[in-house]
Amino acid sequence: MATLILVRHGRSTANTSGVLAGRTPGVSLDERGAAQAAALPGRLADVPLAAVVSSPLQRCRETVRPLLDARPDLPLHVEDRINECDYGDWSGRKLAELNDDPLMEIVQAHASAAAFPGGESMRAMQARAVDAVHDWNARIEAEHGEDACYLMCSHGDIVKSIVADALGLHLDLFQRLHVDPCSVTVIRYTRLRPFLVRLGDTGDFAGFAPREHPDSSGTAEVGGGAGAP
Repeated sequence: MATLILVRHGRSTANTSGVLAGRTPGVSLDERGAAQAAALPGRLADVPLAAVVSSPLQRCRETVRPLLDARPDLPLHVEDRINECDYGDWSGRKLAELNDDPLMEIVQAHASAAAFPGGESMRAMQARAVDAVHDWNARIEAEHGEDACYLMCSHGDIVKSIVADALGLHLDLFQRLHVDPCSVTVIRYTRLRPFLVRLGDTGDFAGFAPREHPDSSGTAEVGGGAGAP
């Protein structure tokens, strides 16, 4: 079956301001995010792509735009099922404030039971995203052959939930995964099982350097975080 290249959108203005953007309109890439997007065509230059599938949100559309400009024959498809998680009443709030909400402990340790007030559950988020991947795998293979590659641009929690499914990892453990802005994750699907070929690859190792104020709490950033400083 097809090979899926998952790209998390580039760093956004919400990432750098510590806000959980969710589906809030008008959230764009910041200066660094735009540079990350501009570098994407070069990083993928040797990869033949059959199609680009994007979340409908602005920050994802901006991330794939340089790639589409570099490959004008590459079709773009917008897929609502890989939209950001609907965080409901949490959307637009500071992550620092949300850390004190009792729901955050559920989100961190028991994600399959987490449902955002006025929004959706994390279980429903994963189900729709995985359904979208399987549908697109079948479509891409039917139209372009079983060796075809295609790119999907989405959001941190969506990418992590798709990877968890591919690994057979329970959703309660998906916070152990991490994908930086504009990172590339590759899953090769076969008749028997998926193979995780790359996870969160940015080609930049600056984020591994010791930080002045390291976070040893083990808390995963909802939405995915801003990446290396």
